[in-house]
Amino acid sequence: MNDLKPISEIQEAVLDKSLDAALARLYRRQDMELGPYRERILKLLERYSEIFDASPEDKAAVFSAPGRTELGGNHTDHQGGKVLTAAVDLDALCCAAPNGTDAVNIYSEGFGMTSISAKDTAVHEEEKGTSAAIVRGVLDGLAANGCRAGGFNACVVSDVPGGSGLSSSACFEILTGTVADGLFGGGATDSEEMAKIGQYAENTYFGKPSGLLDQMGCSIGGIVSVEFADRKRPVCRKVDFDFAAAGHALCIIDTGGDHSGLTDYYSAIPGEMCAAARVFGKSILSEVEESRFLAALPEVRREAGDRALMRALHYYADCRRVEEQVAALEGGDFDRYLQLVRASGDSSFKCLQNVDTHRDPADQPVVLALAAAEQLLGDTGAVRVHGGGFAGTIQAYVPFEKLDSFRTGMDRLFGDGAVRVVYVRPVGGCRII
Repeated sequence: MNDLKPISEIQEAVLDKSLDAALARLYRRQDMELGPYRERILKLLERYSEIFDASPEDKAAVFSAPGRTELGGNHTDHQGGKVLTAAVDLDALCCAAPNGTDAVNIYSEGFGMTSISAKDTAVHEEEKGTSAAIVRGVLDGLAANGCRAGGFNACVVSDVPGGSGLSSSACFEILTGTVADGLFGGGATDSEEMAKIGQYAENTYFGKPSGLLDQMGCSIGGIVSVEFADRKRPVCRKVDFDFAAAGHALCIIDTGGDHSGLTDYYSAIPGEMCAAARVFGKSILSEVEESRFLAALPEVRREAGDRALMRALHYYADCRRVEEQVAALEGGDFDRYLQLVRASGDSSFKCLQNVDTHRDPADQPVVLALAAAEQLLGDTGAVRVHGGGFAGTIQAYVPFEKLDSFRTGMDRLFGDGAVRVVYVRPVGGCRII
């Protein structure tokens, strides 16, 4: 990579505010609000220099990858369905440079160092569930796409909280791919291919059978509707809308629920949906026409069971809602969009049933959060379960005039800082400097 900049030059560009236009676009802030973002880059450069003993004359680059929020289509992607997703202003930030060896060294603040050999991108079973597995998988996916990375040093800081439903793992995958491709491939890998590489790393190396929703949201940027009927060539469509201009804050509320021990609950959802599809000799629900499915409800109930039937009904309805959400946003009908958000949340609660595990009646954080948010919002805004469900987060659209009281009420129940206001970021994984 011939266009790396000396660290001192990057620092100067931050201090003289020549990067402010790029930062304002990424983080959706006005010039007067960019101070913390400038300081964050300066601290990252300092930390990189400390960890890797770099001098001010040493060259590097700075990269970013966002978290994402699911706006529509809850648990529809793994069935070849339709989703609506958006990149957000919370991101992982990385300073990186080639090191002239085969060693890939990625230091993540708060998690420590991950080191692998760029020459060894085979699956290591003992690494399943680790950052090292993701890095190997991403490098292997890039190599298959024509970008063979060498060794590099990287320092990462992130404000995408784990377990938040904002896809911290997908964010890390896209960041790793963006860094390696930027340093060794000239940034030639397009955003959709990068998303597939991230999913490949998570499925094959990390060992989590995720769909492609998270990676698409982090990689492409902005609001995007995605149809996954053709897994190899998902159809993406950008949607232009500003929630703030509609007078609402998009909020993610962390209920503090624990995700540990929930793998069986998460995997049961695609498992049961697939069981419903198998009644028709198909592997996933997108291969079964809805009219044919509705005509055979007794058979599906008998062969797959009640919950599988209800989860399949949710799938078809939420896919339709995604289409209607896109139409509402593009037509400027925000009231209709909010109605669809509420309907999706209602369907997730009743049919998808991913708001509680029912293991402990005294511990129902997502259900409590939904009830409390609806009480605080009254007949305004909208609220729904967010992401995988069972624990973690809910999503709310809050009128700005109610934001302070909403935040106070939810923080009383779930702790200070439980409510995060997020903004849609128009750019996915990218090089800032």
